[in-house]
Amino acid sequence: MLRISKIVDYGTLVLTHMASSPERLFSVADLASVIGLGQPTVSKVLKALGRRDLVKSSRGSHGGYILARPASQISIAQVVDALEDQPFGMTECSSTPGACSFEANCHGRSNWQRINAIVRRTLEDISIADMVRPIPLDYPMHERPVIKPQAGGKDITLTTWSLHK
Repeated sequence: MLRISKIVDYGTLVLTHMASSPERLFSVADLASVIGLGQPTVSKVLKALGRRDLVKSSRGSHGGYILARPASQISIAQVVDALEDQPFGMTECSSTPGACSFEANCHGRSNWQRINAIVRRTLEDISIADMVRPIPLDYPMHERPVIKPQAGGKDITLTTWSLHK
């Protein structure tokens, strides 16, 4: 089964909550309370996001965290990159060439690289702003909804990816 790590899920939750009030400065305690996570976890997530310039911090008694740029300019791929210890990849050879001892004789490697590229593109195409406006769970998957951006942005059509050429 393929799934994102808990830390990436937490990072997405934190950023999505922050994006709902982009001008507001959020404390670790506020975020932890609202999201339902421990303060050490939220602090760890925010520090990692800060190292990748996805959030900015302000020190002091009235300090906290704010998005470093508009939520529409923060992709899920950037969140994954900020919070994962290893490079993005569905398989070891698609993230770190030369790391697998079977790589030279692997017949599936090129297809795993294609799959990796498709998943990566999808993560790059979905922003934190999109996560604030989720698609209903009962929405038919064969339809391609257009997500209307906030003022000044461009429309985004969700794409159904295929491995067929």
